[in-house]
Amino acid sequence: MKARAMFVMLVLAHGFLLLPFSTYLAKRPLEIKLGYVPHPQLLKVTVADQALLVAEMAVIKVLFYYGTLVDKYQKNVIVRPENANMYRTLVTATQLDPYNMDAYYFAEAAFTWELKRFAEVNELLEYGIKYRKWDSWLYFYLGFNNSYFLKDYGKGARYLQRAAELSNNPLFTKLAARYYYESEQTDLGLAFLDSMIAQAKDKAVKRTYEVRRDALRSVSQLEKAVSAFRSRTNRPPHDLDELVRTGLLDRIPTDPYGGSFYLDDKGRVRSTSKFANQNL
Repeated sequence: MKARAMFVMLVLAHGFLLLPFSTYLAKRPLEIKLGYVPHPQLLKVTVADQALLVAEMAVIKVLFYYGTLVDKYQKNVIVRPENANMYRTLVTATQLDPYNMDAYYFAEAAFTWELKRFAEVNELLEYGIKYRKWDSWLYFYLGFNNSYFLKDYGKGARYLQRAAELSNNPLFTKLAARYYYESEQTDLGLAFLDSMIAQAKDKAVKRTYEVRRDALRSVSQLEKAVSAFRSRTNRPPHDLDELVRTGLLDRIPTDPYGGSFYLDDKGRVRSTSKFANQNL
């Protein structure tokens, strides 16, 4: 009798708690639904030979969660995203499977432009290139992040150079050369372009490299003349014509892109063309 009464009480208690608990689950904040994953080292031990599957499931979980956030945003529902948790989940996924490309690509897409978490994304990408050594896009992302967002043109140029070497992509080559110039390493950019010209098989691509090289050669000539002028006079030249008047240059070299060279307010050699073809 007592057992039956106790059973009835438990059923009633379950029914009493079921509705509010279900309501809580339905209305709980969205970021809780993403959940947390154990430390990667612990997971490696527990999942054993299923690491690749668990890594892929973790990335899919983040992608699904992010898609839900976007859907909520489009419906004007304000939800606080669990950005740190998303990033930790991606890190865990790459620790389990360092070759999982989706984790790196999603991090670049979601955490740079909107969240400006450049250092965290770069850390993840630098981990990725230790394994995906053939993946030119990871090097491109690192080069872009360092150059565009962080203004570290020298570091960006080195990553872009590697991306160009892996892919023979003309865009990567042009960007690497440009950022070597921006980092005041014009001669290094020239050496890189020479190596890419030697490898280029397509005549049109080779010609674009040659034009870029000719432009940088002119820049290098002007930079050396500016440096010599500073050494001689202990001041920067007022303009490029002064280099001709003092005999450091016979003439101001031609910009193959159709622009005119000049000195900006910091004394850097610039061109009105911005090194883009003015005829296009």
